[in-house]
Amino acid sequence: MTVKDFKDLRGMTDGNIEELKTIGINTVDELKAAVNDDAKVKEVIKTLSGVGPKTVANWKAAFDGEAPAKAEPAKKEAPKKEAKKEAPKEEEEPEAVVVEASEGEYVVKKKAELDAETTDALAKRAMISGRRPAFKRQEWFRYAKFKDSTWRKPKGIHSKMKRRLKRRGPIVDIGFRGPASVRGLHPTGFEEVLVYNVDNLDKIDPKKQAIRIGGTVGTKKRMAIEDRADELGIRVLNRMV
Repeated sequence: MTVKDFKDLRGMTDGNIEELKTIGINTVDELKAAVNDDAKVKEVIKTLSGVGPKTVANWKAAFDGEAPAKAEPAKKEAPKKEAKKEAPKEEEEPEAVVVEASEGEYVVKKKAELDAETTDALAKRAMISGRRPAFKRQEWFRYAKFKDSTWRKPKGIHSKMKRRLKRRGPIVDIGFRGPASVRGLHPTGFEEVLVYNVDNLDKIDPKKQAIRIGGTVGTKKRMAIEDRADELGIRVLNRMV
């Protein structure tokens, strides 16, 4: 299937189309040239909300004709299913970057003010995360109780995984980590700060920090925190519906 419009690409939203215009990509041909340029791919990942290396790889495959941009059955059922799912989607995903304004225009949520080095490091971290293998504990395939278990360091003098034999799975190693400069940052580039009351907002820097409301905070106090955060221009990562 040939890609004739942005909407033919899987995962492309109206907000992403507006964000593409900010980096000079207005047509499908310009996007096709961008996904084939490594430097431009980093810029696309940095700019587009909710788009990572895997999504860009799928777009590239769609442009090359190796994979369909969108499944045909999804297009036929779109008028019935999408109309029902679009409204709950904004309610169930409070971290969605694009929201619809009252005037019908899409407004991008507040983003962190980052320098060029931090922005490149975040893009690099996203690419590393996309190709990082799934680490499974030793003999996870032998016992059912280990199927969903977390990683455990292999031990024992006869351990094949500890000896790093090729027929065993990968071992957690420092080489799989992302850049140290952005370690612990939210994917948006903000530094997360946990808050429990309105007074905690006085020490927040809206340019570099975003808040996450504690899970034990009640509804009444949560609403007060969100209203005060809006006045101060602070982004709330787990905003209530």
